[in-house]
Amino acid sequence: MTASSIKRADIIKVKDQESQPSADALAIEEPLEIRLEYGSATDRTVQNVSVTMRTPGNDIELATGFLFTEGIIKNAGDIANAEHCFIACAENKENVVMVKLKKDITPNLQNTERNFYTTSSCGVCGKGSIAAIRTVSAYAGETKDETFVNAEMLYRLPDVLRDNQSAFADTGGLHAAGLFDLKGNLLLIREDVGRHNALDKLIGAALIKNLLPLNKTILLLSGRASFELVQKAAMSGISIIAAVGAPSSLAVELATEFNITLAGFLRNNRFNIYNAAHRIILPVHENTY
Repeated sequence: MTASSIKRADIIKVKDQESQPSADALAIEEPLEIRLEYGSATDRTVQNVSVTMRTPGNDIELATGFLFTEGIIKNAGDIANAEHCFIACAENKENVVMVKLKKDITPNLQNTERNFYTTSSCGVCGKGSIAAIRTVSAYAGETKDETFVNAEMLYRLPDVLRDNQSAFADTGGLHAAGLFDLKGNLLLIREDVGRHNALDKLIGAALIKNLLPLNKTILLLSGRASFELVQKAAMSGISIIAAVGAPSSLAVELATEFNITLAGFLRNNRFNIYNAAHRIILPVHENTY
């Protein structure tokens, strides 16, 4: 995250019977418009595909990850260039990203008919069925069972994630998505006011680094595990998801469909497993009787 992700504000702190002036750090939330340019060298089309509320920073990764997880592009090789567009405005905000595809690439824009508009709390307005996700996932059916992790290792991950949330330490108001290897080493972390934005940034970074499929990694979510987050993980080949919060019923259904291990309430040395428990090596309970 950058300095543009945080805004300082004068506040009054109230505690018990006392109050005093103070300063606080707020996570900035601004809209990002994602535009797509595609077509032949002589006939280029520009289309607005999304407006999403996000925390400024890692915008190119966010746009790239969004286009990939929505099935609009197949890989980073489809992209010729991605950059901010200068849009004249009073505040000189960099809130538009143009992603230009290579001239021989045809994007899958059927989902844009539902008019992508997402907020910081919802990234899947109007999403079709679970079966529809399978049709656009490059890694559907490729989730293997050779991936195993130790329960004691999972206990440590929330602390590692929190220790590496630089903007959260200042604002207390950002979600994070962290990618770990199977030994619990942190590979990537991204933050945003929106859960889905943080994960799109993370997957976009992995895509740009040519790390996909992510079937040998663990995804840790700082909040709840919603349907759209499991969907994005499935699109990138992730086979183990852990969340500090609760999963939704549809998230569990989707994890079951894609054979993804899903754990929730991972905190204070405990968690619940909602699907594919065979990938987690559980502590052995010895009977002392």
